[in-house]
Amino acid sequence: MKRKLLTMAAAVCTVAAFNTSCTVDSTTDNPFLAEYTTPFEIPPFEQISNEHYLPALKAGIDEQNKEIDAIVNNSEEPTFENTILALDNSGQTLNKVAYVFYALTESLSSPELQQVDEEFTPLLTKHSDEISMNDKLFERIKKVYDNRANNNYTTAQLLLIEDKYKSFTRNGALLDADKKEELKKLNTELANLYLQFNKNLLNATNAFELVVEDSIKLGGLPASSIAVAAEEAKNRGKEGKWVFTLHAPSRLPLLQYAQNRQLRQQMYEGYINLATEGENDNRPVINKIMQARTKKAALLGFDNYAAYMTDKVMAKTPEAAKDLLMKIWEPAIKKVKEEVTEMQDVVKEYGFDFEIAPWDYYYYAEKVRQKKYALDEDEVRQYFAVDNVVKGIFTMAERLYGITFRELPDAPKYHPEVNVYEVLDSAGQHVSVFMTDYFPRESKRQGAWMSEFKGSYTDENGNSVRPIIYNVGNFTKPTAETPSLLTLDEVETTFHEFGHGLHGMLTRAQYRSQAGTNVDRDFVELPSQIHEHWALEPELLKTYALHYKTGEPMPDELVKKLQDASTHNQGFATTELAGAALLDLFWNTTNFDSDVDVAQFEANVAKELNMPAEVQFRYRSTYFKHIFGSDGYAAGYYTYLWAEVLDADGFELFKEKGVFDPETARSFKENILEMGGSEDPMKLYVKFRGQEPNPDALLRNRGLK
Repeated sequence: MKRKLLTMAAAVCTVAAFNTSCTVDSTTDNPFLAEYTTPFEIPPFEQISNEHYLPALKAGIDEQNKEIDAIVNNSEEPTFENTILALDNSGQTLNKVAYVFYALTESLSSPELQQVDEEFTPLLTKHSDEISMNDKLFERIKKVYDNRANNNYTTAQLLLIEDKYKSFTRNGALLDADKKEELKKLNTELANLYLQFNKNLLNATNAFELVVEDSIKLGGLPASSIAVAAEEAKNRGKEGKWVFTLHAPSRLPLLQYAQNRQLRQQMYEGYINLATEGENDNRPVINKIMQARTKKAALLGFDNYAAYMTDKVMAKTPEAAKDLLMKIWEPAIKKVKEEVTEMQDVVKEYGFDFEIAPWDYYYYAEKVRQKKYALDEDEVRQYFAVDNVVKGIFTMAERLYGITFRELPDAPKYHPEVNVYEVLDSAGQHVSVFMTDYFPRESKRQGAWMSEFKGSYTDENGNSVRPIIYNVGNFTKPTAETPSLLTLDEVETTFHEFGHGLHGMLTRAQYRSQAGTNVDRDFVELPSQIHEHWALEPELLKTYALHYKTGEPMPDELVKKLQDASTHNQGFATTELAGAALLDLFWNTTNFDSDVDVAQFEANVAKELNMPAEVQFRYRSTYFKHIFGSDGYAAGYYTYLWAEVLDADGFELFKEKGVFDPETARSFKENILEMGGSEDPMKLYVKFRGQEPNPDALLRNRGLK
């Protein structure tokens, strides 16, 4: 997932505000308010403490207010340079502190940091609203916009002008004064609700534990998973027992391998009921979010919130997004029926007499895979030590794009588990800094994502300012006996997030808000998803899939098994994903003026879709952070499948020409990775591919056609 931090000039501001009770001297000893003297301007994490954030944000607000005043009070006629570009370049101190603050709230959270977050987000949302609803500023933007055809602007400049104009109109610039005040209140309310949702989710996740006292119940589980559970128990003062958590490296192996059906059911039900109890219950929060979104959409002239959110991206309408999803949905649920039939046969072979339930799906899908392909994922994991997988993504990048990675062991880092690298081009010139943070901890939210500590742009002297990019994951931890051995899913996730990272690292876009991953939301997943394809390509596998004990490469017969089983269980995987995307659209195409039963709403959607009883939404609403933890993917979870049409179609070109074909790689780098959002995304895709994407490529890729 690409975690997007919006700039202060954007629609929603996600940075912090100041606390007047803070006593730090913000002008003399605050690391955010001085030039970083670290290598490549990496944030000096060891110098930053919680007391620094709020004063720095206050200074950042003051600084940007002065920058906006300078634009508004400029006596010269509005131009691209003195209005659009000046606005795009404003708020850099604010962004500087926000990059660090939000990285740490997601990766190294604490009650103190959450408290700061609760205080400043509403204030900064107000600051963002004041910029977006500044009448004099919008008047200047509108003049540049209205006269754009009369000037010899570049494609990138025209897009930047149009994006700024549309951003302001989408954020209330055309509303009268009373309605602007109403919109400000709604934005503040939503900001607070997103904070509450995320806080509840983190607390509920950390509160859950499944304690096993009898080793007999652990039958079937890989030794590595048992060892991790034993260490978790020891860390929680329960030595001699085993503790499983809801984090994916703990939850998924239990569901996939545990022979004890009751244990699987306990874990499954713990997950699907996450954040539904006590003070961490997210159902009331969801109701308030949806009622506020309904009011906001109506205020801005949209039929519903999904119409508001899709208006600014490739899909343009929620109907277009739903149409694509339904083309995928029908083949997916048909495939589920075939998969369930195969699993039910295995249940009978084992001498049992029960119908496959959702907590059985992972377990019996694995049994079918072993039966059909003789593929044991525990055996496969022996070849995917995390350091070797990192070697694999770096080798892929070097062969495709000519870049290399040099570790910087002494560079600043926010946690000891973080690794830092300098990225160099084929001539040895600096390209970017890249950081990885791969293991779960209680202070880190679930999932995997990419973001940046510093963006890329071209300065006023024509110099390319290079970015600082990072990847975060929650992968299987190392134990005292073994290194971190990744599952197939974790390997693919590593390649996925690294694809986002390449988008950020290799960008050459001129303007800040068009660089790297600052693209349409339904285009941003193309670079991440297309790079997943290389994870299991035999030509690359042989270079990085090395047995963690012997160093021997993965045998050819095991590589073939991986290839043969690559589309196994895709009915389930696609139904889970498409179901969640459709649930998202159902929520955000519905208008709410009162509370609803969240579980019943989900049940109604499942019934309308004829969703198989054996499959649940990939995310149920109470832990669907993508759509309720922020606006980031609201009415936009479909983008993973929208972008998969692009990536599946695009990778077919690589397969045709050769997976490391230099010319195809050069075209992808120049037209997709380097361009960012400086040209229409479909035009960029056609420049790379030579044609618009064929949706059937997705079905072929998933073995559904």
